Amino acid sequence: MMSRQAFLCSLGSLYLSLLLVFLLMDVYARPANHSVLKERAGEAREENEILPPDHLNGVKLELDGHLNKEFHQEVFLGKERDDFEEDSQPRRNRRKLVGIFSKVDINNDKKISAKEMQRWIMEKTDEHFQEAVEENKMHFRAVDPDGDGHVSWDEYKIKFLASKGFNEKEIAEKIKNNEELKIDEETQEVLDNLKDRWYQADNPPPDLLLSEQEFLSFLHPEHSRGMLHFMVQEIVRDLDQDGDKKLTLSEFISLPVGTVENQQAQDIDDDWVRDRRREFQEVIDANHDGIVTMEELEEYMDPMNEHNALNEARQMIAVADENQNHHLELEEILKYSEYFTGSKLMDYARNVHEEF
Repeated sequence: MMSRQAFLCSLGSLYLSLLLVFLLMDVYARPANHSVLKERAGEAREENEILPPDHLNGVKLELDGHLNKEFHQEVFLGKERDDFEEDSQPRRNRRKLVGIFSKVDINNDKKISAKEMQRWIMEKTDEHFQEAVEENKMHFRAVDPDGDGHVSWDEYKIKFLASKGFNEKEIAEKIKNNEELKIDEETQEVLDNLKDRWYQADNPPPDLLLSEQEFLSFLHPEHSRGMLHFMVQEIVRDLDQDGDKKLTLSEFISLPVGTVENQQAQDIDDDWVRDRRREFQEVIDANHDGIVTMEELEEYMDPMNEHNALNEARQMIAVADENQNHHLELEEILKYSEYFTGSKLMDYARNVHEEF
């Protein structure tokens, strides 16, 4: 039989072992330096506040010319898109989708027409517009610390470089004294592109100062016809290989520079080409002459173009219209829920009648 002393020693060893395990678990479970992480997160937020986003909600192309893979969900769900999470309960998402169906079906005939879908798409796109306006108010305050209602290019430049890790006071002093700034080539290239966009957003008469409305055009070119035109020019410039300021199918489907390393990467490339080919031939090239002009691309990119919204509505209906009646019934939307919401619903048919 173990003596009391041996038992206590054994218990003490066990306690120390467990304590060591818990300490190690705590070390690995927690970030090593909370303040550093918070500082980095703050820097990321500040940079995001003042940099034009590559992704614009409800716009069919990203600013880098890539297709917006989330476009259909954005124009169907609007602000409700965040409610459809991948790990959400299918039954709960199904009920949300049933509610949306009822809102789109304004004549209550238990089916959605292209006109009803068009109206809904325009309404959801406007939601994204209003969301951008509200966010812009907050972002404008971040670059207008003196609150005079205008931001100069130099003020913005200081904030941008500070978000990149430069000392804000030193940069401000050098700019004030017209001293040379030592900036790496990549940052300088971004800064030059931003300056071009800044001048484009500066409405006539140009004063090199952006108001809150002009700053909105700077961050969200989809809010301004002139800036939308400038955005199209940039995309064409990036994709146009022969310099004729038009896009051919081969130019539009050209893959980004890179190396295919495995079959999975090859499949991704194949999907890229297939999706872009379909979009070019069926949607962007309006007159089907094999050439996309800047005018065609601008019409395609305009999120508030009612004709585009109607075409989009017809395409969305065609995806799920199994009975070919040119309308969408609830069963069809539930069955193709992943296309409309990004969330796949199971057992849709078994529950549809009890919930609608």
